[in-house]
Amino acid sequence: MVANTDPRNVRDAATWSLCNRHDGEQYYRNHQRRDMFEHDLQLILAAISVTSPRLVSLDVFRGATMAAMVIVNNPGDWGQVYAPLLHAEWNGWTPTDLIFPFFVFIVGVSVTLSRRTMQPTAVILRRSALIFGFGLLLALFPRFDFATVRIMGVLQRLALCYLAAALVYRALGKADEDDRWHAAVGVTSVLLLTYWVLMLFVPVPGGAAGDLTPSGNLGAWLDRTLLGEAHLWRQSKTWDPEGLLGTIPAIASALSGVAAGVILTGRRTAVHKAAFLIAGGGAAIVLGLVWDRSFPINKSLWTSSYVLFTSGLASIVLAACYWLFDTRGRQAWLRPLVVLGTNALVLFVASGLLVKTLLFFKVAGADGTTISVNGWLYANWFEPFAAPRNASLLFAFANLLVLYLPLEFLYRRRWFLRV
Repeated sequence: MVANTDPRNVRDAATWSLCNRHDGEQYYRNHQRRDMFEHDLQLILAAISVTSPRLVSLDVFRGATMAAMVIVNNPGDWGQVYAPLLHAEWNGWTPTDLIFPFFVFIVGVSVTLSRRTMQPTAVILRRSALIFGFGLLLALFPRFDFATVRIMGVLQRLALCYLAAALVYRALGKADEDDRWHAAVGVTSVLLLTYWVLMLFVPVPGGAAGDLTPSGNLGAWLDRTLLGEAHLWRQSKTWDPEGLLGTIPAIASALSGVAAGVILTGRRTAVHKAAFLIAGGGAAIVLGLVWDRSFPINKSLWTSSYVLFTSGLASIVLAACYWLFDTRGRQAWLRPLVVLGTNALVLFVASGLLVKTLLFFKVAGADGTTISVNGWLYANWFEPFAAPRNASLLFAFANLLVLYLPLEFLYRRRWFLRV
């Protein structure tokens, strides 16, 4: 007889022994439930953040993107912010408008590097639901008012982009490398053209076709009709920058990342991979700038020109990171960005919870009025010691530092929250 050395069987045998000593069917059931709980926890502590095989370049790119997100979202005073750290008012772009599409692009690249993408569809659906759920949690916190909760948001859009990108990549199966990236680019093109037709040629009920104003465009009408004004972006209540229709081109952003990921994991040499990404990125930028003349680059509408322009830039940045950090091995001083990049979801959720908590709780100000803890910290610890814009920026960097410390602890313990 051959001994069964599977650790699970050895563990179960030991457990049954304990069961016999403790009159143990109930004990064994409890033990099984504990194992199921641990299994579910491992699935939750599972991979939008960490990829396999590892690419330092992707972790660095992700970490830099997340660091930029924290800085632009948490100034000490919104009235004292340097212009590049603000979004464009409507059409056009600033460096801040690159952050979200860069992260969507990175999600697409990560899909091609994670072995879990090829797991059953139910697993992909479950992960997408978890990300969407985290987004709803942030929207509800701290008042948990379901009557006015914003249904769509950054994480909610990321969840849908991940879902679509993972399903498309999974459908490609073991197709040839060229067939896979051709398919990703093809689906991306179809989505961008479809969105262009909808936004410019489909009349808005009660309005006109081609209206690209904040409240008059087709996407805004669809959000008001399906979601209701009470569940839209609080600052507008008539439109949502992460609305339903705009998720179509956002999925295209993720699929452009899938195409880049297929190249990175393919059979080409490192030089050819970097050159391919740079050439493809340059072509996308040119196409985006040309399309901008008739369908303006616009982050809030996530226009097709915006997808091409930002995906092209992201491809070039990824190529540069890949060449410098993975190919050339120049990885000195990269640890902070790697730490931020390997637990990106933790950073995003923690950042949202932190700022909402600081804004929710109130204290007495110097003049006796009630102000938020966030405002008190800025007024007492930052504003007196620097020029207004510099003090506001220093406050944002302090937020990043506070968030970095627990991430460093998680990184040292090799704990990565994945979905």
